[in-house]
Amino acid sequence: MKKFSFLLVFSLLLFTACKKDHVDATTTKTLQSSINDMTSSLTTIKQIKFNEALYILKTFGVEADGDVNELKALGKLIDGKKVPEILALADEVAQKNGIEWASTSPPSLGEMNIFGDDKAKESDPNDVKAASLSIITRPTADDGNGATAIQIIPRLVDNAGNPISFTGAGLEATLEVFSNGVRISTAKNLMQDNNFKGFNLKFSSILASKVVDNKIDITVSVKTTAKTFKMSKIGLDVNPSALKVPAPPKTDSTAINQDPSAVVDPNNPTVTPTTPTDPNAATPPPAAPKQPVADPKNTVNKFLSNVGSQNLKAAFDASSNPSWGSYESFASATSGFGSVKNVSVKNISSNASNNTSASVNATYDVTDKSGKTTSLKVTFGLKNVNGDWKISSYKINP
Repeated sequence: MKKFSFLLVFSLLLFTACKKDHVDATTTKTLQSSINDMTSSLTTIKQIKFNEALYILKTFGVEADGDVNELKALGKLIDGKKVPEILALADEVAQKNGIEWASTSPPSLGEMNIFGDDKAKESDPNDVKAASLSIITRPTADDGNGATAIQIIPRLVDNAGNPISFTGAGLEATLEVFSNGVRISTAKNLMQDNNFKGFNLKFSSILASKVVDNKIDITVSVKTTAKTFKMSKIGLDVNPSALKVPAPPKTDSTAINQDPSAVVDPNNPTVTPTTPTDPNAATPPPAAPKQPVADPKNTVNKFLSNVGSQNLKAAFDASSNPSWGSYESFASATSGFGSVKNVSVKNISSNASNNTSASVNATYDVTDKSGKTTSLKVTFGLKNVNGDWKISSYKINP
């Protein structure tokens, strides 16, 4: 009996000794296992705050696209760290990003699981029921020379367009900023209720060289348990004098610029004369944009064909449309083209075209995966990108 008791105590000690008190990010499996070990030693409240801290770090503390890459980046960030270090790091990230969260405050983000369990729970504060997303934008921080920022405030609304009421959520809100179809900035925050302050986009955070015609486009997405809501605003004015302009590189005024070809080899002192530059020579004109080879109608036809066959990567690659956001959003089965089962094209006609832009009208039927068929009349805007037509806008006509 004593021998049995000794073996039982020994096995319990061995089990306890095997449990990890720090993160092991060797693989995704060891990452999850070590986090589970660390969580099991905490009180219930501490477990919730620890999971919130991991979510804060995964969402705002690393730069990566997609859940898998975010998880790998998170592993590198916290590898070897213990619970107090992770909580402290999450506090730093929350403060840096202006998120109203602290490791010492009561639980506030619902049930967080960084390993991707998105199923709605019996009581899930992130399962917010809404019809759509609206955006309010207003110029702010006028320094006498115009606004220096834009306040961007998203609101989840009902079918009548009225803001809905919810609290205690931790909805991931993402702001993407584009100019001329090119993404130039991304920011994230947590929407805990519908009084969310939104994003304060400072013009000084945007490089002037990336802004075309002093205009930007914005897309905001808010992710609930069941659905990701998205809304865009096109052609917002920016104050060019407030944009970021890099300081010119410092040069040493005492340094002598020497032509490498004029350096004298002591073993061969002969110097080959260099050809002087003619100061009166004309500056060559800038290269004209490469003229597209294909007909823009072909691009639209291929796009619709790829959507109909669910070759969504090829369809996305044929576009440069900021309102469609990332590939994940574009291919979403709930809010993107991933819900399409078949496309039947009736007519495609060119509306207008030049070397840099084109407009194409298309009439077609779309059948979704539930079997519902909808007839659409769409105007596609296209732009010339290095000689290839890319879809840059998409308008459904009545």
